[in-house]
Amino acid sequence: MKKIVIINGHPGKENLNSAIVDSYINSAREAGSEVRYIAIGALDFNPNLQFGYSQRMELEPDLVKALEDIQWSEHTVWIHPMWWLGIPAIMKGFFDRAFLPGITFKKDEKGVTEGLLKGKTGRIITTAGDLSLTMYEEIYKSSGLVQLKEGILGYCGIAPITSNFIGPLNELNKSDRLKWLKKIKYLALVDSK
Repeated sequence: MKKIVIINGHPGKENLNSAIVDSYINSAREAGSEVRYIAIGALDFNPNLQFGYSQRMELEPDLVKALEDIQWSEHTVWIHPMWWLGIPAIMKGFFDRAFLPGITFKKDEKGVTEGLLKGKTGRIITTAGDLSLTMYEEIYKSSGLVQLKEGILGYCGIAPITSNFIGPLNELNKSDRLKWLKKIKYLALVDSK
């Protein structure tokens, strides 16, 4: 049985990201995985790292619980919309506040960083309203994916990380969306093995 945590970075509730979450959770559970779910937009926390790293802010209970779920997992699934070529502000605030030195990474006396989430794998599912995968990769060099995959998750030790891009959403019809939800079910089965 695989331990999977799904993290939804969309701040809203009624959207394609939520449908993707539901499809993934149902399929992973049917495959025998144990699943936990974190909806970042529903967490009660201050997303502003007010003092940078100069003074530690106390973690709110919702952040403590989210970190426990991430630590518990073997596989992490990050589902989010792409806004302004990156992750939503609330998701960035989640990382700023929760992914701290001594919690998800550490540096030794020589300044060498070690990720503390080693042994966990990851999947990133990105939705984009009006951007195609070709444009995202060729013109924007997958900038948001680089930030999340390499600059945050990989830095903290999660590897390997696979990614899926769904877009442009503005051009998807109902049939296209259903095909994507079917593919999400398949990905959950693959991740559950």
